[in-house]
Amino acid sequence: MINALLIVTGIVTLLGVVFAEPLVRLFASEFSNVPGKLELTIYLARIVFPFLMLVAVAAVLMGMLNSLGHFFVPALSPAMFNVAVVVIALVFIPLAPTLGMQPITIVAVATLVGGIAQLVIQWPPLVKEGFRYRPVLNLEDEAMHKVLLLMGPGTIGMAATQINVLVNSVLATGEGTGAVSWLDFAFRLMYLPIGLFGVSIATAATPAISRMVAEQDFGRIRATLAHALSLMTFLNLPATVGLIVLAQPIVAVIFEHGEFTASDTMATAAALQLYAIGLLGYSVVRIISPTFYALGRSRIPVSVSAASVVVNVVLNVMLVRVMGYRGLALGTSITAIVNASIQLYLLRREIHGLNGGQIAASLIRVIVATAVMGGATAAAHWQLLGIMPGSALSTQILRLLATIVIALTTLTVMAQLLRIREYADARDLVLRRFKRIVA
Repeated sequence: MINALLIVTGIVTLLGVVFAEPLVRLFASEFSNVPGKLELTIYLARIVFPFLMLVAVAAVLMGMLNSLGHFFVPALSPAMFNVAVVVIALVFIPLAPTLGMQPITIVAVATLVGGIAQLVIQWPPLVKEGFRYRPVLNLEDEAMHKVLLLMGPGTIGMAATQINVLVNSVLATGEGTGAVSWLDFAFRLMYLPIGLFGVSIATAATPAISRMVAEQDFGRIRATLAHALSLMTFLNLPATVGLIVLAQPIVAVIFEHGEFTASDTMATAAALQLYAIGLLGYSVVRIISPTFYALGRSRIPVSVSAASVVVNVVLNVMLVRVMGYRGLALGTSITAIVNASIQLYLLRREIHGLNGGQIAASLIRVIVATAVMGGATAAAHWQLLGIMPGSALSTQILRLLATIVIALTTLTVMAQLLRIREYADARDLVLRRFKRIVA
């Protein structure tokens, strides 16, 4: 399977590198209005196209590890991309003139390194399980044929987010210099909690749900989904509020260096706040879409995802005229919520309910805890600005870390007071995974 994937993605990568110029002209024709911008975009596209092969193989390794009962490392893999890009950007962008490179070229190279990091982190546990790579391709393998047949609807069903991001990029090219980058940076920051929490919970729940589907045990399916959705809400709703409240200091600490100015920080933070609204929607889809495939109802998420792309285009074309590039972030978030809501409603019919009472009771507690945490976070941020003034990077980092500690402490206290069961589950899960890594 890996060899077949390498061949397909290798061909697509080669075509992308060769035809980068017409592709960029097709999707970003507005860039020609700025001298040198179109040419730079073509150059960067050729650098990052091999990332397609890396991320495709990383996804296959993730599936292999999940099938063997490994969930933490595969769930951490997408986050490694973000970590690699951020670290390399922070370290090497200041050195770009010495290296004879433009700062943005450093980010393009960091993208490839991030793709490699996703592979590297997953390779050791696979080797421990006895996996050995061999460059052999058996075109008669029935298992491979079955996987290739399932890839079509599966890819379409999970592709709505990426298609919507592409639509945003195309529309943002007409919103002036910087709009595409502001949206891209904001989306990466918003997607980090999904990589850490949404994907982790989904990959842990999906194999169990698949077994229950085989047994036709809908009661346990509903209970498992209710728990997964409640746990996801406890992790991602506070993350949503945290990203909204602390968008400006987070962006400033990570990106405001070199030619990334304070105005860029404010613009990226505004996009991040609007993208964060859809965080729960993205995470819900990550959990429930695989359930449809386990049930043999792949047409449902495919149809809903296709419809959501249409909704996203219509919303974004309308909102970009009113709010500029920020309307693209808001439209995408609204689309994510609509997509998740429709899929939840349709899944409820398929499994004869969703244990709504259990989910609602948990949601109310989490909302209360998150509201208190959000208030404490905002108050702490403004207080620390007075106590620790200054724009030095070290000062900004200390202020942000102190605020995050106060936010997490508040959330922990509220979770204990409100007896939120998901808090204990999340804590125990993290501790177990940490012990395995140390061991």
